[in-house]
Amino acid sequence: MASINIFNIDGSTSRSAEIPDIFHERIRPDLIMRAVIAENSLNLQPQAHYVLAGMQTSARYYGAMNSWRTGRHMGIAIRPREKLGGGVQGKVKRIPSSVKGKRAHPHLIEKKIEENINRKEYQKAIMSAIAATAHYHQAKDGITSPIVVSNDIESIKRTKDIVNMLEKLKLGSALAHGKLSKLRKGVRRSGRQRLYKKSILVVVGDDKGVIKAARNIPGLDACTVMQLRANLLAPGGRPGRLTIWSEDAIKKLSDDIRNINLM
Repeated sequence: MASINIFNIDGSTSRSAEIPDIFHERIRPDLIMRAVIAENSLNLQPQAHYVLAGMQTSARYYGAMNSWRTGRHMGIAIRPREKLGGGVQGKVKRIPSSVKGKRAHPHLIEKKIEENINRKEYQKAIMSAIAATAHYHQAKDGITSPIVVSNDIESIKRTKDIVNMLEKLKLGSALAHGKLSKLRKGVRRSGRQRLYKKSILVVVGDDKGVIKAARNIPGLDACTVMQLRANLLAPGGRPGRLTIWSEDAIKKLSDDIRNINLM
């Protein structure tokens, strides 16, 4: 079994350990994409229209079907006849094909918009995405994938300490990649937003301040093992994100991975 180096937060190598079995899982891009789609569907907002849209009108209904001046020998499209002006018969209301009538086939609040995925299938996708993180970083300057750091990383409470640690681990180029941004399309200049690229993911066993310290770094995400999601490990369904693991996170992977659920 292959071994990996465990680094200190100053970039030095402390010791080596064996790679856990979870990093040898088969990589399934199709399953990862399915899990990401299921996650993103939970963020969709149900849409519907007002029930009385197109029905609230001051028009007057007049006449029976065969009575005088009620559209006898005319097409069925003008029924029901509600007089709105514009001639003897007026304009039609309340039917979709009429001028300013109701909307045809409006959105329904009951429409199913969530993409479901089986629990075991989702856990398999998480394990596959974890295995893909071990194939991102090539051996260079003594840094191999998966990158495992001592538990001291969990106690980091300042943002600049995280940046210094990444620089000492020779991951500054990946950190700079996350700062590359672009303006979001369709947003006015006064309220424009910047979208940052996903660069590095930090996974810890217990949060002792590192998640709060890492939240202001563009492109960098931090979470615990139980907070792992497919969209964090494979943003947009593309597996192979550069991930830094703490020692406790590696130990908890085999125990907690079965408890991770989409809901």
